[in-house]
Amino acid sequence: MKPIRFNAFVMNTVGHQSPGLWRHPDDQSSRYKELGLWTDLAQTLERGGFDALFFADVMGVYDVYKGSADDALQGAVQVPVNDPMLLVAAMAAVTRHLGFAVTFTLTYEHPVPFARRMSTLDHLTGGRIGWNIVTGYLNSAAKNLGLQRQLAHDARYDYAEEYMEVLYKLWEMSWEDDAVLANKKTGVFTDPRKVHPIEHRGEHFVVPGIHLSEPSPQRTPVLYQAGASDRGQQFAGRHAECVFISGPTQEIVKRSVDGIRRAARLQGRAPDEVMVYTQALIVTDTSEERAARKFKDYAKYVDAAAALTLLSGWTGIDFGNYQLDQVVEYVENDAGRSALAAFTKADPKRQWTVGEVLQFIGLGGRGPVFVGTPEKIADDLESWMEFTGVDGFNLAYAINPGTFEDVVDFIVPELRRRGRYPMRSQCQSLRAQLFGRSNRLPESHIGRSFLVPAPTRTEGTCTGARSGRADISQSERAASAEAVKT
Repeated sequence: MKPIRFNAFVMNTVGHQSPGLWRHPDDQSSRYKELGLWTDLAQTLERGGFDALFFADVMGVYDVYKGSADDALQGAVQVPVNDPMLLVAAMAAVTRHLGFAVTFTLTYEHPVPFARRMSTLDHLTGGRIGWNIVTGYLNSAAKNLGLQRQLAHDARYDYAEEYMEVLYKLWEMSWEDDAVLANKKTGVFTDPRKVHPIEHRGEHFVVPGIHLSEPSPQRTPVLYQAGASDRGQQFAGRHAECVFISGPTQEIVKRSVDGIRRAARLQGRAPDEVMVYTQALIVTDTSEERAARKFKDYAKYVDAAAALTLLSGWTGIDFGNYQLDQVVEYVENDAGRSALAAFTKADPKRQWTVGEVLQFIGLGGRGPVFVGTPEKIADDLESWMEFTGVDGFNLAYAINPGTFEDVVDFIVPELRRRGRYPMRSQCQSLRAQLFGRSNRLPESHIGRSFLVPAPTRTEGTCTGARSGRADISQSERAASAEAVKT
């Protein structure tokens, strides 16, 4: 039986996916500015054998609802928000095997400084860093960074393709494995013959020089991605090692899982080279009655206006103009598409009203809420795994750190009793922990195409997924995209 895996889904902010729960007397998320909150949480997750602490992040404010940021500010809807990357080194210092997946929006920063920052974190964590690749979905972020509006949805992924190529060249190609000699007798620290300028010249970037960091344990961090749209799945099939999805029902999640694995096959990769996590919230206790009371208590603190603010930001639709009994319909725009699709066209047999969506996302966001004893929760998790084909769960919280403490103290022991929860080995890279192989990207991954300097390689386009394969033609790209859509 496939093991059940957990990530903790958090954000360097107040509340995150359960709007209004920051007011709960047991919630400590308003301490997000204190390092102790994060180091204590990291140690709890390490004790519970979690794969990683998965940091969400945004570069803008949720100002779609009623055309203003007022409700976001008043309800602490992912604002104020601090940089998650600056927490990682401290948490790594108090743990041995917990991974750290950090969201970074590539659309608004040049790849060279970002590549150095990720290499630095990979060094400092001993190879336990991952990157959640995000292209952005908030217009407010684009405007704050000097643009009139964000790029169109699919154009953001086109931009991301070249961004990834630059990163692969920096991380995988620029420095040979034995370039660093650190020879005190000869006085040679680095052999310059084994450090290569990447000579990248593309549509969006010109990067002639070398990567500034020596090779880190993983070189390329573990690559996460969260897009479930057609274009997002195509991108995931090409680049992602782990994919984060969310959906309200097993049928919707299964459809996303099947699409992602199909996209990976189209890129010449084995479907099991992509690990899929779906979002969920667990509310548990020693009896059904205690768990139900806990859930009812949490539900009292849900802030409806804050929840609609969050939903409006995810979808680009101002739900301040809707009545609660109105049916939610799909509207094409340049915000994130998967959130809206999950409650509209993903399941043709189900229509959701605004009020129903509001009630669903109020606790834990866009994934299911499992309520009950450890035995019941374990049954639910096994059912979802079997039906959908996911590899694990990105666990949101109602209260921080209480929700995670309950999972570690109640759910993990039950899953281990059933033989469904993997034991962690210390001092391994995140990639080795997840896939049971070396620290490096697998040979079939497109990033391994960029292993040695290749002056004759066509610049500005990613090459094929296997070393030595010719660049993918425009007709192949079109055929691949069409296959993903169908």
